[in-house]
Amino acid sequence: MSIMSRWRQSAAFTKLTLPGIALAAALALPSLSSPAFAAGKTISAVMHSDLRVLDPIITTAYIVRDHGYMVYDTLLAMDSKFKVQPQMASFKVSDDKLVYTFTLRDGLKWHDGKPVTAEDCVASLQRWGKRDGMGQKLMDFTKSLEATDAKTITLTLKEPYGLVLESIGKPSSVVPFMMPKRIAETPADKAISEQIGSGPFKFVQSEFQPGVKAVYEKNKDYVPRSEPADWTAGGKVVKVDRVEWITMPDAQTAVNALQSGDIDFMENAPFDMLPILQKDKELKIEVLNTLGFQTLGRMNFLYPPFDNPKVRRAAFLAMSQKPVLDALVGNPEYYKVCGAVFGCGTPNATDVGSESLTKGNGLADAKKALAESGYDGTPVTIMAPTDVSTLKAQPIVAAQQLRDAGFKVDVQATDWQTVVTRRASQKPVKEGGWNMFFTNWVVADILNPIANVSTSGKGKANGGWFGWTENAALEELRDKFSRTTDAAEQKKLASDIQKLVYDEVIYIPLGEYQNPSVWRASLTGVLPGAATPVFWNIDKKE
Repeated sequence: MSIMSRWRQSAAFTKLTLPGIALAAALALPSLSSPAFAAGKTISAVMHSDLRVLDPIITTAYIVRDHGYMVYDTLLAMDSKFKVQPQMASFKVSDDKLVYTFTLRDGLKWHDGKPVTAEDCVASLQRWGKRDGMGQKLMDFTKSLEATDAKTITLTLKEPYGLVLESIGKPSSVVPFMMPKRIAETPADKAISEQIGSGPFKFVQSEFQPGVKAVYEKNKDYVPRSEPADWTAGGKVVKVDRVEWITMPDAQTAVNALQSGDIDFMENAPFDMLPILQKDKELKIEVLNTLGFQTLGRMNFLYPPFDNPKVRRAAFLAMSQKPVLDALVGNPEYYKVCGAVFGCGTPNATDVGSESLTKGNGLADAKKALAESGYDGTPVTIMAPTDVSTLKAQPIVAAQQLRDAGFKVDVQATDWQTVVTRRASQKPVKEGGWNMFFTNWVVADILNPIANVSTSGKGKANGGWFGWTENAALEELRDKFSRTTDAAEQKKLASDIQKLVYDEVIYIPLGEYQNPSVWRASLTGVLPGAATPVFWNIDKKE
């Protein structure tokens, strides 16, 4: 019996035994191996997470972003030199930097066969602008956004804004994906009910089984750009007929399936299994997202003990990146001690204010700061997900570092979806709230102070990010950054913002790491990028 056969039996048993799941759902599973779908080239992939939410505008979850790139397209895109390029549309900017004109290219069709229009794109940008941090900032500067004809979108600003193209061309969450007007008019706080895009693949709704698989078929009507693919820019040429995302939470099962040829691609190769995988000549291992991820800790500013800036500072001084990265990754080849809030190797990188994090020399100062802070022994409640390999280590290591400094710590084990739900609670700990959680951003999502929502100082009343820090000085600096187009001035402002982030302990960057992907040698053309993996350009040898 093959790995996939055993997995299907396991998936069927799980679905059959879950409370409230109909028997019919389990009996539908044999369609996974239906010969009717075996024709043509099919890539079977195990992604970093299963897909459950389908609206790429309503969540920042990367698996939903990846789904978005399969189904939808974007007006602009960023290349590997951090330059914004045309994708669905070309663009022109007026001399006074107030009017941006986007012209749709020929051949754009929705998956239902209707043409893409400027009205569709205006509605899509407006909905995205209500959900995304960069989108919200752009809309604050926008005087008007309108379709001046069927192929022309005109964006007029109230005053010059330095990040117009970078916002519309941003490569990662939340990506401004284009949708038909009737779908884009869905309220921004309500999930869309249809998956109709104009992108290189079509979503096969009839085969979607949350927790089991998601299926995409080649969009034969898609007309790619003529330029070579480069990150999310260039031509999205689809060379296979079908892509299946198979859910396999157990890493060992997925590795076995990859080695046996039952699957073709695994997004996150387990670090501890890399020595074995590297010996298999049928496999190729590569880091696709070379910018990597920033892992970080975030405090709750609403309640003790972290409503006290002196206590936050003591906690900051207690933290050291290297022990976290050693526990998370282990292999220094795949991690980097990095004090840059906006990512190492990026245009806004600086190490200002990061010494205790990167050198791990702050424990004595942490103990002294805590003793002088008025800390009363209130336990720090840390949410610790146990079901996501890239989030298991951080809470455990950080908890010990806090204890070493004199904090009392309550580590509460849970699953990641519970963390996602609970971190939105603004209630005290005793009523289901929290004091600290950990997460990861792809570096593409933290390139500047507007993209990096962790640097927001908007607070509870103005839709700030989880933790709800309110800091007028920080918001003033972020606003200045958004208004300048001078690269040198942007870099200086980014440095000032980073200093404030560390001084006030807005959040705690805990280093960067890269996740190697692994795939069978029968696949060629796998693309690197800031938002990977993507499945255009990949071919498969039969």
